Amino acid sequence: MATRRMTVAQAVVEYLSKQYTVDSIGGVDYRERLIPGTFGIFGHGNVAGVGQALKQYQQLDPAIMPYYQGRNEQAQVHQAVGYARHTRRRQTFAISTSIGPGSSNLLTGAALATTNRLPVLLLPSDTFATRAADPVLQQLEQPYAYDLTVNDAFRPLSKFFDRVNRPEQLFSALHHGLRVLTDPAETGAVTISLPQDVQAEAFDVPEEFLAEREWRIRRPDADDGDIARAAAAIRAAKRPLIIAGGGVLYAYANEELAKFVELTGIPVGNTQAGVGVLPWDHKFSLGAIGSTGTTAANAIAAEADLIIGIGTRYEDFTTASRTAFQNPDVKFININVAPIDAYKHGTTLPIVADARKALVKLNQALGGYRVGGDLEQQIAAEKKRWDATVDEAFDTRYTPLPAQNEIIGATSRAMDAQDVVICAAGSLPGDLHKMWRVRDPFGYHVEYAYSCMGYEIPGGLGVKRAALAEAAKGGAGHKGRDVVVMVGTAPT
Repeated sequence: MATRRMTVAQAVVEYLSKQYTVDSIGGVDYRERLIPGTFGIFGHGNVAGVGQALKQYQQLDPAIMPYYQGRNEQAQVHQAVGYARHTRRRQTFAISTSIGPGSSNLLTGAALATTNRLPVLLLPSDTFATRAADPVLQQLEQPYAYDLTVNDAFRPLSKFFDRVNRPEQLFSALHHGLRVLTDPAETGAVTISLPQDVQAEAFDVPEEFLAEREWRIRRPDADDGDIARAAAAIRAAKRPLIIAGGGVLYAYANEELAKFVELTGIPVGNTQAGVGVLPWDHKFSLGAIGSTGTTAANAIAAEADLIIGIGTRYEDFTTASRTAFQNPDVKFININVAPIDAYKHGTTLPIVADARKALVKLNQALGGYRVGGDLEQQIAAEKKRWDATVDEAFDTRYTPLPAQNEIIGATSRAMDAQDVVICAAGSLPGDLHKMWRVRDPFGYHVEYAYSCMGYEIPGGLGVKRAALAEAAKGGAGHKGRDVVVMVGTAPT
């Protein structure tokens, strides 16, 4: 087997430059570079490792692995997460840091990525594996466990964690790390800890390891038996309601969802991550649901006898801490690519599948079914009442100084349909969830799974970076997307 002599850091950079995702949507394959670039701050721990490797490849050809310098490690993770969401989890960035505070500054970003089910590759440097220099600068010593470092704090925050103490371990670490990174059911923060001496250690790397590799995004089909049972439950329901989450957008299922609700008349309430699954003025879109929901969605939810959750993890704001559903006989059909979410609320009707593929089958199975006219009338009345409420809230004629709701209205009116609003923390996400009139599936980006103060600006930079790349490829946003960041404060 042909090999090349190179350092661990060089192998990491060249390997990542040749990884691609392949996503099949409607029979069309989309091939994207998984890691289009690396963020990094260099100091004690990585300047002679990953830093040297990135510099070397920059001199050979900057396109091999574009490098972006940052000033704050946490913000670099937020940029990568914003980019990953806008690219629908097909792409993300790698982030290299020095040891000690450089590594631990990634922790909040790691928790945010994992909570939001968004991919990011973290490459924190670590203390000497050989302990030749011991203790090193910025090393945290624990007398009860001398092999413990600050990087062990990533274990509960990551969907995959490994530490490369020997060069040969790099092969399995990267292979399994990227397996998790590209898996819709498992994705989140992937952390591969790189001791500073190992980064600079040379070894023989098989050419096969450095060849281009494609990671096909898994989109499992729904089981026919599960679809049949779900269809029977829908036909038996009198007041069904769909809760659409971010999984609908990541599965590119919004068009299939629109077809489903137009055929059946079943209304849709959306989570924070699910804003954009339908335009705000769609006949069957009731808007936000739960603690920060609209009166329309929550009125229907209170009486619903069947909840069809699609791509939602049912966090407490979505369910109003499980008080949104007042019907004592309410049942749940949960469609989700992740089993942990498909089985929530004790459902007996979980469908572990890609949202779009499940909706295609449900549309076929429910031919001729439609909700009763009384429910359709209530949907229209509740939607009309809520739209009038928002119109009044947006009206600036009656206040000398603009209130938060009036600022939201003015911002919405000033933005084009394809533009993107960004927010994360405080009371502002609640008002945006209720009132933002989204017109494009990519038009709303509120990080509310972790509600991390400080996400907004770097997250917005990540979205803008992705939008520019989208425009360069002539995608749906080829005319360009403005990104508007709205920063709130935590309630007091």
